[in-house]
Amino acid sequence: MRTTYATQGTCARFIDIETDGETVKEVKFIGGCSGNTSGLSVLLQGMNMQDIIQRLKGITCQGNTSCPDQLAKALEAMQTQSGDGEALSQPAP
Repeated sequence: MRTTYATQGTCARFIDIETDGETVKEVKFIGGCSGNTSGLSVLLQGMNMQDIIQRLKGITCQGNTSCPDQLAKALEAMQTQSGDGEALSQPAP
């Protein structure tokens, strides 16, 4: 499954995610701190979605979220929503 997640509260505006079942194949942040998001993307390739969620959920940078936290939220949304290529975003506060 491939999707684009619209982030909220971070420098990165979107996260492109490709998964194969429960395994993350590729993550690409659009915007944000290039070195950090590129490093995070490489580290996550081949990891289980649930493991990533458990490790990254709740990490903060600005306010109450961060790029890693937004990725965890995107993966949670992918686990609960269906539809290939569907754009995801978290609900407005």
